[in-house]
Amino acid sequence: MNTKMVKSMVVLAQIPLVALFPLCICYQTHESTSSASLSPQFYDNSCPNAQAIVQSYVAKAYSNDPRMAASILRLHFHDCFVNGCDASVLLDSSGTMESEKRSNANRDSARGFEVIDEIKSALENECPETVSCADLLALVARDSIVICGGPSWEVNLGRRDAREASLSGSMENIPSPESTLQTIVNMFNLQGLDLTDLVALLGSHTIGNSRCIGFRQRLYNHTGNNDPDQTLNQDYASMLQQGCPISGNDQNLFNLDYVTPTKFDNYYFKNLVNFRGLLSSDEILFTQSSETMEMVKFYAENEEAFFEQFAKSIVKMGNISPLTGTDGEIRRICRRVNHDF
Repeated sequence: MNTKMVKSMVVLAQIPLVALFPLCICYQTHESTSSASLSPQFYDNSCPNAQAIVQSYVAKAYSNDPRMAASILRLHFHDCFVNGCDASVLLDSSGTMESEKRSNANRDSARGFEVIDEIKSALENECPETVSCADLLALVARDSIVICGGPSWEVNLGRRDAREASLSGSMENIPSPESTLQTIVNMFNLQGLDLTDLVALLGSHTIGNSRCIGFRQRLYNHTGNNDPDQTLNQDYASMLQQGCPISGNDQNLFNLDYVTPTKFDNYYFKNLVNFRGLLSSDEILFTQSSETMEMVKFYAENEEAFFEQFAKSIVKMGNISPLTGTDGEIRRICRRVNHDF
């Protein structure tokens, strides 16, 4: 790390961003009337084995492909950020409805739909038309993290499924690997999630992968002047360039956390402190705001605090605008609304 780079980073870190929240490790609830009606006990009588069934199938999927844990966790994020946690991300295109799977955030990268199909089929055999696809996504997110060594929590249940997808919402509301910090903050704020939630939830990048195309610009043309990103450790950059050349190999996969790629831990934050965050949208947490820099350092030093906050924040995210009561439906197949049968 050269002196010029360090000085510029210090300056950046001293500039608080407009509209950022102060450092807070506390949990601030964000519940609408409908989300307050969700309950961990929702299926205790109607489908008492639901959670055990989901857990067993997640374990099977993880055994077959450890990468699947991050993939099905990601589906929950990409679902909740588009019109709330309503399983709209799972819908295929039909008639005039365009699937969210076609958005930039999901096309060629969203995966795990067959795993969801398999779990839903098992749930339908056990308890027909009872467990929603939206609740299924919330459960597999928790179980995926637990199986990778991360924290556990009680999942609030009782969501119902949307009858419509929103391709435009998926295009507009999900951050990209090159989003600015202010853009990401705005997107999280739009969902009722604050800066603490943002940093904790991005910590899920301690597992999973990114394609070469998602970070190539950092290696070769970060500023538009054919310069590499100066906030990327140069030894790490050289290693990445071996598998991500200036052109071609767009789909080559790289671990978001190169140290412990399949373990849910706090190495994501340790990597950011060492300027070894793979995505620009990750490393900026350490380089562009004093508030987020302090949180990154705190979680890098305290895995227990990260786990505690992550659990609180993902519960909060799971409460975003759920359909409850008689709204929506309980889809029999997660890819299709019921009237398409």
